[in-house]
Amino acid sequence: MEQMAKPTSQSKTLMTQLIFPLDTNHHDTMFGGKLMEYMDKVAAIAAMRHARMQVVTASTDNLDFLAPIRVGEVIEVEAFVTWTNRSSMEIYVSVHSENLYSGDRKTTVTAFFTFVALDQYGKPAPVPSVMPETEEEKQLHATAPDRHKLRKKRKQDRI
Repeated sequence: MEQMAKPTSQSKTLMTQLIFPLDTNHHDTMFGGKLMEYMDKVAAIAAMRHARMQVVTASTDNLDFLAPIRVGEVIEVEAFVTWTNRSSMEIYVSVHSENLYSGDRKTTVTAFFTFVALDQYGKPAPVPSVMPETEEEKQLHATAPDRHKLRKKRKQDRI
């Protein structure tokens, strides 16, 4: 049975965190691994909102650290489903940091995550397609098949 396409806005997920000293390294900048954990969680929530079932992380790519995040700054981790295949979903995750005293905001990290939806038996399950709404979402949706092909090739090259 064909499922109706879902608008991107239905999967959109946002997490806001204040960065404390325990979140940072000896440079007083945020641990990359801690940030990746937040990104994976937000991406998983976006995927579950879209699929309305269990999901697992299949891959992460194009994880680009663009600027350091400093102790005392606030981060916003945003994720939404950009494109789907049969049972997989590509999720775009972006992180913005904000200095609460100056109000300066910057994009600090972006990445694409791939999640697979699972049925009650733990097997891959079909997911609805996605309907992009904004210009950014439409551009990411249009370029997603090329990223999907690159992921498949990368996986094939490792086998």
